[in-house]
Amino acid sequence: MVVQTSPRAAYKISGRGASQIAASIETGIADGHLAPGQALPPIRDLAAELAVNPNTVSAAYRLLRDRGAVETAGRRGTRVRQQPATAPRNVAWRIPAGATDLANGNPDPRLLPELVFPREASQRLYNRDAILPELLDAARARFAAGSVPAEHVVLSFGAGDAIDRVLSAHLRAGDSVAVEDPGWGAVYHLLPAMSLIAVPVPVDADGMTPHGLASALKRGVRAVIITSRAQNPTGAAVSAERAEALRALLGEYPDVLLIEDDHGADITPQRPLHTVVGVTSHWAHIRSLSKAYGPDLRCAVTAADGTTGARVAGRLRLGAGWISQLIQEQVHRLWTDERVEAQIAAAARSYTERRDALVAALAARGIAAYGATGINVWGPVPGEAVGGSGLLAAGWAVAPGAWFRVDTPPGVRMTISNLELPDVEPLADALAGVLSASGSGGAV
Repeated sequence: MVVQTSPRAAYKISGRGASQIAASIETGIADGHLAPGQALPPIRDLAAELAVNPNTVSAAYRLLRDRGAVETAGRRGTRVRQQPATAPRNVAWRIPAGATDLANGNPDPRLLPELVFPREASQRLYNRDAILPELLDAARARFAAGSVPAEHVVLSFGAGDAIDRVLSAHLRAGDSVAVEDPGWGAVYHLLPAMSLIAVPVPVDADGMTPHGLASALKRGVRAVIITSRAQNPTGAAVSAERAEALRALLGEYPDVLLIEDDHGADITPQRPLHTVVGVTSHWAHIRSLSKAYGPDLRCAVTAADGTTGARVAGRLRLGAGWISQLIQEQVHRLWTDERVEAQIAAAARSYTERRDALVAALAARGIAAYGATGINVWGPVPGEAVGGSGLLAAGWAVAPGAWFRVDTPPGVRMTISNLELPDVEPLADALAGVLSASGSGGAV
């Protein structure tokens, strides 16, 4: 069946069996012919076009839902997800030439330490330790500084990979997971691809709210994902009082899996870690290096309970095997080099200065933005389409809040790593102008 994708283009879905039909649609998504939000044909219409039983098309759509490629939107039918698991990240987003990119979520490349691979570096062979002993010692020292138990430590290819592996170690299809709202968009895309159900929980400046978590726990969630600091997209950081409240709630549900994501640890030294782990039987505390040391390292270090650590390590051993020793040596060097430590501290100060300047400039214009830690500022807008397009017309590309939220009111995420201090006031003026033109006058 031909699906009209634009005034000039169309895509023909083909196949006789459910797998073939699903594969045809996945190809259309991956190639960009079926765009995010694109409606798929009604089941009976497509079945008639392909001369197959409607149950076959229904099974194909179900396969696509399980893979995180499409979603069923009630009377709106089945549509391609805004970020389908079968397509490149943020496939629909293109930054026009001349616009300042505040949408990408990347750290400032000028503030990343240099990676140095010595010529005498040796190749790791099979049947060696999964983690270099010196890196294990360094990781345990860092975890101990935040009161995180670290008897069992595993490595992964970044925070997202760690979350994927920990969830896979305990959950099965159909289980529900409490996640922050707004929260990290990658998690919202990962869960449906794993056939898991996201249960959104509100977030304020101190992290996941106790009332929201209590409600999710009563609904029977099997896992909870909490960001410790530099929460994406709001910059929230879990306070001591909030951590105590969350621990008290989780202590009543010891069988719930707790995942604590501390990806922003090294760029938020001004906010101490208030960990929540240790009150449930199964837990994982993840520390990624991407924001402080560079995304291309593709490495995260995770402390976990014994069962979780063993399951994650065993599954990694059966698949990828191990995280490259060359990368592990880099991580150890970066964590123990005093010059690098000073560079990371300077980067953290730079991010804080830019982030605080933007939040203050917006507040001076009556706009209540959020961004206590990390590299992002969350600004509420009455409508993301109007807010985003208005800022883009003024030369600022921001990330639409739809990437990060479920029930939270509309907003935009502004990553400050590409924002220079002289540009703070012009950006604040632009957002204030957009809000004024929308009739909100800065109050959302």
